[in-house]
Amino acid sequence: MTASETRPLTATRQFPPGFLWGAATAAYQIEGAAAEGGRTPSIWDTFSHTPGKVFGGHTGDVAVDHYHRFRDDVRLMKDLGLSAYRFSVSWSRVQPTGRGPAVQRGLDFYRELVDELLAAGISPALTLYHWDLPQELEDAGGWPHRTTAERFADYAGIVADALGDRVERWTTLNEPWCTAFLGYGSGVHAPGRTEPVAALRAAHHLNLAHGLGAQALRASLPARAEVGVALNLHQIRPLTEAPEDREAARRIDAVGNRVWLGPMLDGAYPEDLAADTARLTDWAFVKAGDTAAAHQPLDFVGINYYTPTVVSAAREGDTGLSDGGHGGGAHSPWPGADEVSFHQPPGERTAMGWSVDATGLYDLLMRMAHEYPDLPLYITENGAAYEDVVEADGTVHDPDRIAYVHGHLEAVHRAVESGADVRGYFLWSLLDNFEWAYGYDKRFGAVHVDYRTLARTPKSSALWYARVARTGELPAPGQG
Repeated sequence: MTASETRPLTATRQFPPGFLWGAATAAYQIEGAAAEGGRTPSIWDTFSHTPGKVFGGHTGDVAVDHYHRFRDDVRLMKDLGLSAYRFSVSWSRVQPTGRGPAVQRGLDFYRELVDELLAAGISPALTLYHWDLPQELEDAGGWPHRTTAERFADYAGIVADALGDRVERWTTLNEPWCTAFLGYGSGVHAPGRTEPVAALRAAHHLNLAHGLGAQALRASLPARAEVGVALNLHQIRPLTEAPEDREAARRIDAVGNRVWLGPMLDGAYPEDLAADTARLTDWAFVKAGDTAAAHQPLDFVGINYYTPTVVSAAREGDTGLSDGGHGGGAHSPWPGADEVSFHQPPGERTAMGWSVDATGLYDLLMRMAHEYPDLPLYITENGAAYEDVVEADGTVHDPDRIAYVHGHLEAVHRAVESGADVRGYFLWSLLDNFEWAYGYDKRFGAVHVDYRTLARTPKSSALWYARVARTGELPAPGQG
């Protein structure tokens, strides 16, 4: 047990000076204006308009209308004391066909957003890709095709040329695991394909896109700019210490984590991943020089964390989660891991059905600190969906969300004390929004959105988080 684990529960935790306090969003989830300013459909427009793909037939056509309300939303961020805001750029708003020249009206929206943020004293953190591939690129083959990685590098250069003088923190990809394995493996995300080999091909071309995109950013950005990637690394735990359960955890670590960490941070794919998937592919789509291209110097890695992953070897009669809690599709998002079962730990769960366990975040941060000690980290997403209730007076009290965020911030603080170089925390999410295949049924926002009027109301968690952001102090549980 470390000294930090023995601190009294009544103690206040002080975060380091300069620690970034932010919130995060994604373009398709909040912007709306799906056909304005030259924007063309992305794969999520197509997917959400396909009957049966999204809860309630919901789409992001309007979302929460951030495209027209961004100035009000920035004022809200300022009122909440945020020092940073993580947002993504809609590729099809900037480069509608995924190739060729940019649409200046699309870039102008992001120029105006960034200017508004800077005027409010909020540091913009830009993500180039948060799952919304231009539909025209998917029609040409999508991420399983190499040319998509090359088009991504062109797009990265366009955005860097337009905003590089004002944005200092850049993320190439958000959660490429979801893009590859939920989009092309289980099919519960756009484009809805269920092809294990295509999912592995997509994973490789996302690694390549990250590397080529990072190169394009470095070529255009000033030296002070930071370039990184945001990964939803899985904190994997075997159900028991039996060898077969530990083997199941190794398999999921390979296709969940090391498929990215290997090329991006080590310069090679793990050998066991190739062995695990040998019956599916010989990985001939990896060309000479690809892993070197994917392995670019990075200024940070973003960690997106919500819940741990508990696995075992498949046993007769298993009735656990078939996919690890990723949408419940009939097809697996884990190619090469058919012999693995997923389990739901006992205890508290969020509205997503995910277990609440902040120790997973601590363990994940310490793993990264141990394996990559010189690489700064940010928590680029962390938060929870709950069944929020609007009171008669219009207020929204969400003590469960406060407790969730408090516990995870405590884990971050403990990791910092244990030597992890964590430099900021971005709450997911600023606003209630379009929650992908769940439509508007799940609310992650610190700010409540009335989907009929689009009125914004900070929940009690937003007001609590604002105090933490302004002071850099995490109060003891139940205080503040």
